[in-house]
Amino acid sequence: MSETPGWSSPDQPQNQPPQNQPPQYGQQPPQYGYNQQPPTGPSIQPGVIPLRPLAVGEIIDGAIKTMRSHPKLIIGAAAVVAAVTQILGLLVQLPFLDDLTAVVTLDPNTTTQQEAVDQATGALVGFLSGSLITVVLLLFGTVFLSGFITVVVGHAVLGKPVTFAQAWEEFKPRLLPLLGATLLSGLVITIGLVLCIIPGVWLWVMFALVTPALVLERCGVGTAFGRSRKLVEGAWWRTFGILLLTVIIGAVIGWIVSLPFEAIGLAVSGGFSNDPTAVLNAGYLVFVTIGAIISSTITLPFSSAVTVLLYVDRRMRSEGMDIELQRAAGHGGI
Repeated sequence: MSETPGWSSPDQPQNQPPQNQPPQYGQQPPQYGYNQQPPTGPSIQPGVIPLRPLAVGEIIDGAIKTMRSHPKLIIGAAAVVAAVTQILGLLVQLPFLDDLTAVVTLDPNTTTQQEAVDQATGALVGFLSGSLITVVLLLFGTVFLSGFITVVVGHAVLGKPVTFAQAWEEFKPRLLPLLGATLLSGLVITIGLVLCIIPGVWLWVMFALVTPALVLERCGVGTAFGRSRKLVEGAWWRTFGILLLTVIIGAVIGWIVSLPFEAIGLAVSGGFSNDPTAVLNAGYLVFVTIGAIISSTITLPFSSAVTVLLYVDRRMRSEGMDIELQRAAGHGGI
């Protein structure tokens, strides 16, 4: 963030530090292993996390604290993004419900095989087109939300207040680069998954920190990929474990929140009577969409905040960034 010191990468030029001050990046900062804590001084915590290498629980707790301390910014933005993307996605898919229902209820006694194939193909193409539009909407919404939340978490780490206007002003120049980085990352990971599952997972972890690096360090897309790879190197398994835990927690929360709405939707549409067209009923999809909006409002900010705090932890461990953050928070370093 341009207005807040402490986030520049070690490769960016630094001013010479005054005498008797802690060293800047690139001047032999302290190095901590993945299970080590700083050897000196009490923890300094101006914001949602202590400014030292973090335990897994502290990363999870810091993400929750950030959401609780900035509910209007984080939960509010997530609710708006989730509502817009999910509702638009529903509206795109609704026109194809009748065609899909007609395919499911085809009478083989009155329909030729060719007619059935043509009707099924038309319905499937239409539905997949609508689904593709939904995915694109979700992509744009997720990119905006992850970048915006990254800015908010960056302030929360330092205990600095931030308004929506300030966060948007800081994030706005990063929106298009972040979109490009997200598309490129998704393409690379997808290719890895297609070739073999393991390369895709490895790439997913290696590039997991692209968003916070690009937004907070205000670097280019290529540099952000390099920064993520550098930060994850030597801690791939720990990074993978934290990301996997975040996915599991998000999936469980999403399932718990969505399940009642799905049950209500099935009850309204007659799904419990084993009607195969129940899930193609508009009433069922409306309730499922409501559940998806609520669950996304919780899970998307949580996963984004964990990713940012994981990035902060990796920089404190490998680059001694806790010193610079303490200075930026007004504590003068250790």
